[in-house]
Amino acid sequence: MSNQTTIVVPAEASAVVGSGRGILVDVRTPAEFREVHAEGAQLVPFDILDRRAVEAARGAQGGPVYLLCASGIRATKAAEKLRNAGLADVLVVAGGTNAWAAAGLPVIRGRKTISLERQVRIGAGSFVLLGAILGWRVHPAFYLLSAFVGAGLIFAGVTDICGLAIVLARAPWNRSGKPS
Repeated sequence: MSNQTTIVVPAEASAVVGSGRGILVDVRTPAEFREVHAEGAQLVPFDILDRRAVEAARGAQGGPVYLLCASGIRATKAAEKLRNAGLADVLVVAGGTNAWAAAGLPVIRGRKTISLERQVRIGAGSFVLLGAILGWRVHPAFYLLSAFVGAGLIFAGVTDICGLAIVLARAPWNRSGKPS
């Protein structure tokens, strides 16, 4: 089993999935999926993604599993997770849903939502600002809140694991409602 992630362009994934020889799995949150998703994509959010969930989505159809997210980062992590679970025929769609739509491939659009990445920026910025204001107005110990968030952002940048994104992905506004 290869440790290398296979990346394919959206048109290639669309051709294979459109011919019924594979499936397209979107690993974003239900809220992101509701906003826009590739036509024919099945939602299996990253936080519940495992071999069993993908095999259930694939059903008897068989064939390779094409993963996509917004830009490709979560899909690449999802591919690694599934390879470690023993699935070998997993590929990542380069550029994710953004590239899929930019290539003129069919997408389904729903109501607008704030992306998980933007939610992380808003949350981190709010905590840093709150720590600075409380440190200035209440007690200098509150500056540690800003330092903690800064350390978390550094950790996320180095490891590509963002604790705030993991928490926000499970927030009710990102989980509620039907996926499409």
